[in-house]
Amino acid sequence: MPPIEEVIGYNFRDKDLLRTALTHKSYAAEKSSADCNERLEFLGDSVLGLAVARYLYGEHPGRDEGYLSKLKSFLVSRQNLAVWARSINLGEHLLLGVGEAQTGGKKRTSILANSLEALLAAVYLDGGMAEAERLVLGWLSSSEPEEPEADHKSRLQELIQKKHHRTPEYEIIRSEGPEHDKNFTVNVRLGRKALGMGAGKNKKEAQQAAARNALDYLEHNEPGKDEI
Repeated sequence: MPPIEEVIGYNFRDKDLLRTALTHKSYAAEKSSADCNERLEFLGDSVLGLAVARYLYGEHPGRDEGYLSKLKSFLVSRQNLAVWARSINLGEHLLLGVGEAQTGGKKRTSILANSLEALLAAVYLDGGMAEAERLVLGWLSSSEPEEPEADHKSRLQELIQKKHHRTPEYEIIRSEGPEHDKNFTVNVRLGRKALGMGAGKNKKEAQQAAARNALDYLEHNEPGKDEI
């Protein structure tokens, strides 16, 4: 297995800092002379947040704060950080206490996510923000969703509430196919005005498609007061 420095493409000047980043509190408790990575995790959370926010701000011009916040929340979530950690096999480089190691600590989502933040903080302290951002950008390039599909309904609701102080309504207008393979068609309205229609294998998917089409429509059209 290659050293973690080789995996992330960064050589630490301060090897003790790297060791601390990889040391879980369970190991530190067994080895009284060892420092654990919790303080680095605290710092890494902020370094990560800034790096991701700067990336999203530059990559998504014109997107509103709500959209950027939702995408950022996904990218810095424990689940996603654990995915990044597994992509560099971080668990195998961690120093865990005997009990933690025996109960699957090297694969545990919380440990992987926290340790990734600690590693990022160590890179930041040792090499500066540019190196930390380079590391984050590498992870982002392999995992950022092009479009957070689950947000179409939220984006549409935010937009309509902001402009019209109302909530869009969804209506199933058609359901076709056998029970095990149905296809739903949904219409989304603002009052009497139809904004978009969408289809999907379930109601949620159809609503998302309708919301996406409604957003496309509203980019070029504004419903009149007499229509809603």
